[in-house]
Amino acid sequence: MNLQLPLDYSAIERILPHRYPFLLVDKITEFEPDLRIVGVKNVASNEPYLSRPANGRPSLPPTILTEAVAQVGAILILAKPENKDQLIFFRGMERVRFRGPVHPGDVVIVEATVKRLRSRMGVLGGRATVNGRVVINGTMTFALGSE
Repeated sequence: MNLQLPLDYSAIERILPHRYPFLLVDKITEFEPDLRIVGVKNVASNEPYLSRPANGRPSLPPTILTEAVAQVGAILILAKPENKDQLIFFRGMERVRFRGPVHPGDVVIVEATVKRLRSRMGVLGGRATVNGRVVINGTMTFALGSE
């Protein structure tokens, strides 16, 4: 697949099966096949999955942030021509650490890097930052399969 960077939301929809409100990646800014990818998630105040504490600032739940990292990693794998009609299944996550909150108005920069890649399985390292501060990092194991 010949990718023209940056990939916008509609280009991402052609790669991932997710749709609003479950598509959590707004843009892909960097892409190195079989190596690394960088995506952007803009956190808006009207997103339905924000946690809204009674006396605090709304924030993005850690599970949603984890899913955003996983989706960026999935784009790296599914953008390969040989994986075009495949589905990606996350088999596990290890050493995931949440390092700080993400609030509406934040721009989350998500990076996924290949640690191990085989034809049907692999391991990706992922991390997300806001203003240079790491908010999550960890390792994801995945497998490819057909519908």
